[in-house]
Amino acid sequence: MSKLNDSKKQYNDIEIPTELKQVVSKSVQTVKREQSKKKPSFKKFGIGVVAAAAIFVASVNMNPALAQSLSVVPILGSIVQVVSIQEITIEEDTYNADLKTPNVTGLTNKELENSLNEKYIAENKELYEGFQKEMEALKEAGGGHLGVASTYEVVTDTDEILSISRYAVNIVGSSSTTMRIDTIDKKNEVLITLPSLFKDDKGYIETISTYIKGEMKKEMAADEMNMYWIAGEEDSFDGFDTIRPDQTFSITSDHKLTISFDKYEVAPGSMGVITFEIPTDVIKEELISDYYIK
Repeated sequence: MSKLNDSKKQYNDIEIPTELKQVVSKSVQTVKREQSKKKPSFKKFGIGVVAAAAIFVASVNMNPALAQSLSVVPILGSIVQVVSIQEITIEEDTYNADLKTPNVTGLTNKELENSLNEKYIAENKELYEGFQKEMEALKEAGGGHLGVASTYEVVTDTDEILSISRYAVNIVGSSSTTMRIDTIDKKNEVLITLPSLFKDDKGYIETISTYIKGEMKKEMAADEMNMYWIAGEEDSFDGFDTIRPDQTFSITSDHKLTISFDKYEVAPGSMGVITFEIPTDVIKEELISDYYIK
């Protein structure tokens, strides 16, 4: 139990911002104004190196394998990258938790960098606290099986784009999986949103949703093992109709847009997390430019 208590104290000591969305939005506007006025000074760059180096040392101390994998990085402060900042592991009889928290380093826009990292800590803190609450409830009820895991993956890392996906799996009898992705413009140091890629707030939603529903039907026709819940279809009372403005998305290394759905969001759990790549020809009339999507 001491390991569990130590983990609890680690999370309870973390301060979580209450208005994270506003902080991210403010940082985006700030960096745009600053970049339009002047380039970063050598002094600012030096501060960035020190901050990144501090995080690097902390991560290496926590994970020797990470130290080996990062030993080939030539100039730490000159690149934007993602490393593990914290890992919480709990193994207690039939209760298991394994939470890995990513940390973005190397952005000169420290307000954006900090807000992203605080969000990742907050996500895992919520998972941890939910796990702990359910575990205690199960114990009081006589026991059971419970598991939670989270990890991350850099799905795109080019000179222009960094996309970081985070997966969370909850296991209580069956399992559920959620995926969230942040996509960052590394040159302009702004967080890219799905609506920001398009001319207006509605046209792209209808265009992309129509394409995805067509692909779902094609896949079901080609293989009876494929199954999707589509609104208006037989035996589908609450099926997929349209994507949301905050739908999980990413931009691939060859500048293609992908749209993702959580497990059980549009299909049975056996289909897992589902991702569709949207052909650029389908959305080119909706795009605000071909800077990110080509």
